[in-house]
Amino acid sequence: MKKALVHDWFSVYAGAEKCVESFTNIWDDFDVYSLIDFLSDKDREIILKGKYANTSFIQKLPFAKKKYRNYLPLFPFAIEQFDLSEYDLILSSSHAVAKGVLTHSTQLHICYMHTPIRYAWDLYFQYLKESNLQKGLKGLIAKYFLHKIRIWDISTINRVDYYIANSKYIAKRIKKIYGKNADVIYPPVDVDKFELCEKKEDFYLTASRLVPYKKIDLIVKTFNELDKKLVVIGDGPDMKKIKTIAKTNIEILGYQNDKVLIEYMQKAKGFVFAAKEDFGIMPVEAQACGTPVICLGEGGTKETVIDKITGIHFESQTVNSLKKAIETFEKMYDEFDFKLIRKNAEKYSRKRFEKEIKDYIENKYKMFVDKELNVKKSI
Repeated sequence: MKKALVHDWFSVYAGAEKCVESFTNIWDDFDVYSLIDFLSDKDREIILKGKYANTSFIQKLPFAKKKYRNYLPLFPFAIEQFDLSEYDLILSSSHAVAKGVLTHSTQLHICYMHTPIRYAWDLYFQYLKESNLQKGLKGLIAKYFLHKIRIWDISTINRVDYYIANSKYIAKRIKKIYGKNADVIYPPVDVDKFELCEKKEDFYLTASRLVPYKKIDLIVKTFNELDKKLVVIGDGPDMKKIKTIAKTNIEILGYQNDKVLIEYMQKAKGFVFAAKEDFGIMPVEAQACGTPVICLGEGGTKETVIDKITGIHFESQTVNSLKKAIETFEKMYDEFDFKLIRKNAEKYSRKRFEKEIKDYIENKYKMFVDKELNVKKSI
């Protein structure tokens, strides 16, 4: 079969790109399509095995390398310009518009969905607030274009034959927004890069991009009220804010390489994670180190962190809720089994993901071909 792989955009090596890495590990004969492709040579080798994606006209627009998100209103039109009519199988990796490529009835289109478009649906009001687009002419224009994207997004629902969600949480959102059932295959986590460490030190760790929805400020505010050490790893637009509010028991290290991050993950008493994520790779990585996780009991972390076994869930993104969870964590800390926590993380390994994806796609394609042959025989 002739195969096309469609991804929203290639700019950095992040969670969605780890899935693409696995797709190209399984099959090395994909033709790749994406709105833009500005990968570094190192990331390109890992994700695409040295290949370059076929890109849209957005690739050549001014400042596209760093400001491509400013062209959001053009994304639906751009993704529809890819001519995929010669392919038997289309696999889309979508958290924005990739699922909207044009396909025809003799093609099988499977979408691995990281999430329906966040800023058009679930995070619409949060996006407007954080971007200061609630009022004024700019706000009106942004609301209009996001309205148009929602209409377009709904119109593309039936361009996909099968949806795969990266968590039960996302499967529920797909059902709510698109009215479609989705099978769940959890994304790959490189658990083999993280070794179990049972000798913990007396500090807590949080690590993330410092952006508003990650709620690092909430974690810092909570530890401001506790006589406990917190280490913060990561960088981003909220760095200045975080530094301003942090008290002396909080150590902010900024960006650190993987080696340093893993060492802190291994030694930390607990890993704190306050974001409502579609899946959430870092809490699984922390568990791979045998480190219990304190996390929000919503979204993907509700599924990957087992309450009172591999960590503690807290109910809401508030200081009081997180504070209570930390107090519970402290009381039952001696009950955590670090080997069991590591074992839980192994359920999300890359090897597992690649086997499940391969079996799923090959099975669906066989069913599709058999159905087409039966139709031809009946004619």
